[in-house]
Amino acid sequence: MNVTLAVKQYVSKMIENSGPGMKVLLMDKETTSIVSVVYTQSEILQKEVYLFERIDSQSRDNMKHLKAICFLRPTKENVEHLIQELRRPKYSVYFIYFSNVISKSEIKALAEADEQEVVAEVQEFYGDFIAVNPHLFSLNLQGVARGRSWEPSMLARCTQGLTSVLLALKKCPMIRYQLSSDMSKRLAESVKQIITKEYELFDFRKTEVPPLLLILDRSDDAITPLLNQWTYQAMVHELLGLNNNRIDLSRVPGISKDLKEVVLSAENDEFYANNLYLNFGEIGTNIKNLMEDFQKKKPKEQQKLESITDMKAFVDNYPQFKKMSGTVSKHVTVVGELSRLVSERQLMEVSEVEQELSCQNDHSNAQQSLRRLLQSPRLSELDAVRLVMLYALRYERHSSSVLPGLMEELSRRGVSERHRGMVKSMLEYGGKRVRGSDLVTPTDAVAKTKQFFKGLKGVENVYTQHQPLIHDTLDQLIKGRLKDSQFPYLGASSLRDRPQDIVVFLIGGATYEEALTVYNLNRSTPGVRIVLGGSSIHNTRR
Repeated sequence: MNVTLAVKQYVSKMIENSGPGMKVLLMDKETTSIVSVVYTQSEILQKEVYLFERIDSQSRDNMKHLKAICFLRPTKENVEHLIQELRRPKYSVYFIYFSNVISKSEIKALAEADEQEVVAEVQEFYGDFIAVNPHLFSLNLQGVARGRSWEPSMLARCTQGLTSVLLALKKCPMIRYQLSSDMSKRLAESVKQIITKEYELFDFRKTEVPPLLLILDRSDDAITPLLNQWTYQAMVHELLGLNNNRIDLSRVPGISKDLKEVVLSAENDEFYANNLYLNFGEIGTNIKNLMEDFQKKKPKEQQKLESITDMKAFVDNYPQFKKMSGTVSKHVTVVGELSRLVSERQLMEVSEVEQELSCQNDHSNAQQSLRRLLQSPRLSELDAVRLVMLYALRYERHSSSVLPGLMEELSRRGVSERHRGMVKSMLEYGGKRVRGSDLVTPTDAVAKTKQFFKGLKGVENVYTQHQPLIHDTLDQLIKGRLKDSQFPYLGASSLRDRPQDIVVFLIGGATYEEALTVYNLNRSTPGVRIVLGGSSIHNTRR
């Protein structure tokens, strides 16, 4: 159950199928993202792919010495672009791969356009999703709902994305969905319809325990996306924004030209892969160790290259050194910027109040801490609104609720009307009236949210108490205790044994905190493999 590996194998197979010789990879906007997240350009160059082009680009030259590998989503626009391409082919031969099921009528239209007989093959390779981590995928979709209902085009796209994940992982699952969400039921039915229609594609070898697809709605847990994060990948996305593994650092004070945009990929960056789920304090130590290691391997200024052997050793080691140098400067810059933002925006203090609001059951203390923090001039507008949203979700129906007073406080701080309006919108989206489960389970043990790490100034080791709702849901599911009354099966049959292969999909987007929960459950529960997906990957801003 590894979505990264599944997409990588598809891309490798496409290139392999085209045989030896120089190639061009022809993609659309979405498949460009799908491929770039699992492969670097240099890795693909090693497979004789020397050119990357967009199918919708008008300025492509005729290059009859190149073979074309087309990897495209099966949309009407792409089929139309391909028809035009085949009528006037720019390359010698075409290997066409669609990322999902394509209709017979569209195949016929392509065959009719191929008058010069340049098409060598047409296949479906089901990589119709972004493989973010081995156990996490996204469809990169914003605005999937209109109120409480599906945006029709988004329902179709989520169905395609989800069925392609199932096909890539070779799973024909039983389906459960969140009863309190009509959108969950609609998606479950839509996926089931495709499985029934394309039954031959889903005819995989039966396993003793059938796989399970669980469809959930983000509105059941609106708290998790609002919390500050303290593990590396989650923190980078929350504070800097990760978009298809890329971070825009152009606004960082004094940033050098070559670091204005950096790529963080666990597939090609060992330091990132090893630190993905570690907390901020541990990363501080590891950065320090990385720097020290780098200093030791640095070629000495006066290194004597007296013999051919010396020169050969230097040349052999140089690429490794150059790569390490890039890794060091990238992570030092990223961690440095995270550290600056934590300090500038008082995020340690903000996080403590967030944890108190989301995990404790002491209204008096919580509102005092919140009011005190709202007085701070260093508190950003985003953080002020985020804290009031958390208070609203947590103490929505408390008899002593001070929400009107907090809204006035936001006005006094000069928070824009648009941002103030988001508090009401958040309650409409994820308030008690909407939720199907009890989101807040009070904990009396006050866990430490702050512990200073002495080895490195400016970087604190932080522990958080909050567990996303998905943790309890999956825990109950694995133990066979998830209530059918809240999460019914689609259809008559149900699982008798505890599930082993589970795909969870969150309508409205997943978070890296939830991905960490799934990662930990996979490690701590032998025999259970979970993959998490979402219509997008959230941070507070989006």
